Amino acid sequence: ALSVAGGSALADINVGVVFSLTGPAASLGAETKKAVELMPQTLGAEKINYIILDDATDPTNAVKNARKLIGEHKVDVILGPNLITSGTAMADVANEEKTVLLSMAPIEVAADKQKWAFRVEPTAEIMVGRAVADMKEKGIKTVGFVGFNDSWGELLLKALTKTTEAAGIKIVATERFARTDTSVTGQALKVLAPKPDAVFVGGSGTPAALPQSTLRERGYKGPIYQSHAVANRDFLRVGGKAVEGARLAVAPVLVAEQLPDSHPNKKVGLAFVQAVEAKNGPNTRSTFAGASWDAWQLLQNAIVTAQKAKVKSGTPEFRNALRDGIEKTSKLVGTNGVYTMGANDHAGYDASAIVLIKVENNHWKLVK
Repeated sequence: ALSVAGGSALADINVGVVFSLTGPAASLGAETKKAVELMPQTLGAEKINYIILDDATDPTNAVKNARKLIGEHKVDVILGPNLITSGTAMADVANEEKTVLLSMAPIEVAADKQKWAFRVEPTAEIMVGRAVADMKEKGIKTVGFVGFNDSWGELLLKALTKTTEAAGIKIVATERFARTDTSVTGQALKVLAPKPDAVFVGGSGTPAALPQSTLRERGYKGPIYQSHAVANRDFLRVGGKAVEGARLAVAPVLVAEQLPDSHPNKKVGLAFVQAVEAKNGPNTRSTFAGASWDAWQLLQNAIVTAQKAKVKSGTPEFRNALRDGIEKTSKLVGTNGVYTMGANDHAGYDASAIVLIKVENNHWKLVK
């Protein structure tokens, strides 16, 4: 009561953060944490409090966390989570409570649920489509799929199906596995049976290394494509030599130094990489950390606009101002892409930023 009476607490901006610090998606949550640690403690004359909660890779926990952040901590905005299932569920809470959700997961919500939900990640179709374009250029005619048996795996399979059909490439095998599986030998053998020209692994983080390792152990020598959701050092560490040559489409920050000077995200990406690696050591960048930082850039601009309008933080008016400010974003150059939002587009990601990379000598190498 005394802190409220003193007035200082009322000036604070409270930012809720939900991500996976434990569970199968912990490697993704660790990347989000890197970006949060770089976010400023003040903006203008106002202090910013970051209230961080772990969803343990569980959508039920993510929803509970969202309600706790809004109900108990009175947050003005929520950043996160890492998983689509969690983000989609949290979008319902955001709309119900009229509090902005800036999702790092590429959620797609119905039009009536879009008002308070934004995302900073491109759709799976955009990312998978870039990989499929490379397949077509390489003359690949058939592809096998082995992916998670959850909503992320389903989303990637749907994207692969649509983009390969357009490219004239046939999916000849479809197999699924759980994030927590320790063996995918059966699935790998079924994928290899029709002798596909290439294989697409529809997973994320470290669990996605298992199918590629198994395929190589079983003698498969064809190209293997991974989703953009494996783009962190833990994937390289766990996969080791088995993931050499893996190809994937990613946001440009992962290979910022290798980008041509003409790439719009090179300057911003390099600055972010330097900040992340100064704090965490060499090769500690990731597209997931980049997405989290881009979410902050979007939010920062909206906060500054609200401050100029003298809208008081901690109020419904402030939350509305943040929502309106993010929606009016125009050509914001981030680490992962360029963003232009609108009433009918709460992602606003310019797909031209995407690059194709491969794993070479346990590092990320720009292909084109």
